[in-house]
Amino acid sequence: MSKPTKVVPKGKKKGASFVIDCAKPVEDKIMDIASLEKFLQERIKVGGKAGALGDTITITREKSKITVTSDSALSKRYLKYLTKKYLKKHNVRDWLRVIASNKDRNVYELRYFNIAENEGTMVRRYQFCLKDLISVPELAQLFLFYCSK
Repeated sequence: MSKPTKVVPKGKKKGASFVIDCAKPVEDKIMDIASLEKFLQERIKVGGKAGALGDTITITREKSKITVTSDSALSKRYLKYLTKKYLKKHNVRDWLRVIASNKDRNVYELRYFNIAENEGTMVRRYQFCLKDLISVPELAQLFLFYCSK
């Protein structure tokens, strides 16, 4: 005898709604929420094609929150992946992290890393970021200036 298969009733697929709360970085003017919204619209894949959201996925922005609503299945993990990719692209991944809010399961929050715990690593990160911002000739001039004092 074969095992009976489950019959799934036809109808509307289960949708999902997720919120990305960017209150702290937007308040500190570290990031622009409009650029994150545009990034998500361009990068979310539907049917294997990026940017073709159609009617299945809607992205709305309210002050410092972005809401992604989907008629079909949308992975929360995929949304976190894209948000981290955005942070990396705009060089703020070293200071911000994407975490799930304790209050609600469908909310992601952008928070700062806890700097007080590991000051040594933050100094190394700061030196690395400073190296990226200043070109080699400028760095050499600064080095000579401070060594001459």
